[in-house]
Amino acid sequence: MADISGVQPPSKRWKIDKAVAVIVLIPIVLAVFDPGQIEPTIRFATAAFLNTLPFILFAILAVAYMKATGAENLLSGAFQGREVRMIVLAALVGGLSPFCSCQVIPFIAALLAMGAPLSAVMAFWLSSPLMDPAMFSITAGTLGIGFATAKLGFAVAIGLLGGFTVRAFASSALFSNPLKKAQVKSCCSSSCGEDEDSFSGAVKWKFWGEAHRRASFREAALENLFFLGKWLALAYMIEALMLRYIPAELIAQVLGGTGLGPILLGAIVGAPAYLNGYAAVPLVDALLEQGMSNGAAMAFVIAGGISSIPAAVAVWALVKPRVFAAYLGIAVVGAVLAGISWNAIA
Repeated sequence: MADISGVQPPSKRWKIDKAVAVIVLIPIVLAVFDPGQIEPTIRFATAAFLNTLPFILFAILAVAYMKATGAENLLSGAFQGREVRMIVLAALVGGLSPFCSCQVIPFIAALLAMGAPLSAVMAFWLSSPLMDPAMFSITAGTLGIGFATAKLGFAVAIGLLGGFTVRAFASSALFSNPLKKAQVKSCCSSSCGEDEDSFSGAVKWKFWGEAHRRASFREAALENLFFLGKWLALAYMIEALMLRYIPAELIAQVLGGTGLGPILLGAIVGAPAYLNGYAAVPLVDALLEQGMSNGAAMAFVIAGGISSIPAAVAVWALVKPRVFAAYLGIAVVGAVLAGISWNAIA
């Protein structure tokens, strides 16, 4: 009998990255239905990607440096002290932290288990998926520094809104006993085991003197290069298709204008239409070119970022459905308020 002990199951061997698969599939579909559009689509996506490349590289190196130095440890300080102080710091740290939502699940689970107030955790949860150093860099490079700075400000503001809302109603039935009995640990990458321990230990800014920290820097850089590269490449290809096939008049009619309607619609469609935080940036850029209002664009990225699958799963995994519903409700209200504010500013 043949020795198959070293053979991986078929599901492991043939696992296909969905983003990469769609990137390959788009030219194939175009070859069947519109062959003349293949070359313009690839040319547009390549030019857009190269234009954003300096921001991508900066984001990759910044995140890798934070992971290699152990700067993630600084997060724990936001959850110490008085509750009001914790809410403010949690919202600020959440808006600047380099983690995706599922990477912070073990950290949040430990904080809740140790008795950290739900108000501070909610502030962190709401602001964390909206902005990080990489997201700020990509957004600034595509939509402008003004949009990126405003989104960062709205991320912190929504975190504060959620934190103080929970604090005000902490004694109500809605937020009492919020945790599920079984806390689920999850992760979005193969480095999950490392992330669970990444909040212990001292920060070492000159990390290159230690081999394991150099390895952490290299692994984080390569992982984020692939992650950002595939999603942005896919997003730019979809942007090219949107500009080619979706009438600008339709976008302007549905999501244009300065009234409340486009902002509400932008917040409502943000969740189902949101592919990925990084991929959403060029897609919003295309929608803006076709007539989407500034307020609707901001509401779209805010609501979509908080209610996207990774962010929502991070909350659903740990708290009861009523707390999860409150999380989504605060997200939608915050997105609409952000859209109204950005319409007035922009």
